[in-house]
Amino acid sequence: MADLPGPRAASARPGDHRAAPSRRGVLRASLASAAALLGGGALAGCGAAAAADPDTVRMWDLFSGADGALLDELIGIAAPDMPGTDVDRTVLEWGTPYYTKLAMASAGGRGPDVAVCHMSRLAGYAPLGLLDPWDTSLLAEFGVREADFADAVWQRTRYRDQAYAVPLDTHPFIVFFHPEPARKAGLLTRDGDLDLDAFSSPARFLEAGRELARATGKQGIAFGYVNDTAQCWRLFYGLYRQTGNDFDLPVGGTVTADTDAMAEVISFMTKLVGDRANPHRLDYPAALAGFTNGQTGMILSGEWELGTFRAADPDLGAASFPTVFGTPAVYADAHSFVLPRRPDPDEAHRRRTHQAVAAILKAGQTWAKAGHIPAYQPVTRTREYARLEPQARYVTAADHVVLDPPVWFAGAGSDFQNAMSQVLQQALLDGLAPDRAARAMVDRINTALSQPSPA
Repeated sequence: MADLPGPRAASARPGDHRAAPSRRGVLRASLASAAALLGGGALAGCGAAAAADPDTVRMWDLFSGADGALLDELIGIAAPDMPGTDVDRTVLEWGTPYYTKLAMASAGGRGPDVAVCHMSRLAGYAPLGLLDPWDTSLLAEFGVREADFADAVWQRTRYRDQAYAVPLDTHPFIVFFHPEPARKAGLLTRDGDLDLDAFSSPARFLEAGRELARATGKQGIAFGYVNDTAQCWRLFYGLYRQTGNDFDLPVGGTVTADTDAMAEVISFMTKLVGDRANPHRLDYPAALAGFTNGQTGMILSGEWELGTFRAADPDLGAASFPTVFGTPAVYADAHSFVLPRRPDPDEAHRRRTHQAVAAILKAGQTWAKAGHIPAYQPVTRTREYARLEPQARYVTAADHVVLDPPVWFAGAGSDFQNAMSQVLQQALLDGLAPDRAARAMVDRINTALSQPSPA
């Protein structure tokens, strides 16, 4: 993959020998002002704004609930690998509030020592100068090297030949299934894995859903998407990349896309949710409920739902998303660690931060309990990981992940995902023709591209 798009050169006003401020500089200045205004409140008690403690690495993250408790456990297990270091977590609200606060704090040099960031969001931060690069030689000193990560994930950490993120995990969009109806439908191998060949074309995928419906006596494949801001996009983009195509998204230009391939994917999605064997017009909670109570034999969902599903079915099965259109590709995102910008970082403390993150990565077996695939591959190559069920069944997804396009307006929780999902829902719910839906998506992408990049 190409590096993240870089900032534009600053321009000068006619007759003025001083360079006009770049958009990056203007944005950083405005964000810094906002950070200063917030300094007496929301930001003052967080991260670097608090009194410095040389033995404490301050972290911002967005993990609450079970994931938050698991991260605490992970940090505790990693403690022996970072002697003398405490990790102080500040948990902030997921989505736009988190990323806005992170941007403002970074612009003002008031961020924490380290923060969690979705990899798909990196293009909105690194080119703006809101992050500092990682010292990969220092990470290597603590046992974490580029070769320890799947290339598809590591390449997305790069901007101007430096790593601006260290991946914690990969969280792909996969398939979960109940083994008994899948076996009855003839969709399992002798080893109990899902027979992915049975899903290797649109026609086979739909027929597999009908077989599952006959096996359950109810319904086959569930997909919850109604009024959801991301689900349709996740399914579409993974399938579109399976056609061997991608979007060329030049900032300030117009998108290059294969609208015929887009329409083919949308047509398949429409048939999938409209097939009488498969439940349709489901919102996200209804899809989860239908699968957990055994109404459906399979669900298309993110691995982050593992805990919910396994509580309902201890024998739960899972697999990497099938290759339907010929080219292996699995939609995913990745939680990663980033270094908020510091004008004059303390080198000893930065070293401590690198050591802490390396220790957390090496303890990734604990993080795998949630279903996330540890990005640090030495963990996934252990016998202990191979015994995890069903996580070990879909670990190969990490080799073929595709993240959102590397542009500033895309990524987790973005308006871009919502805009794409809205068009796709019109096709799935309201009968918008696939070719018209494809053109509408292209129009919305071009609208986003026409907006001035903050970089």
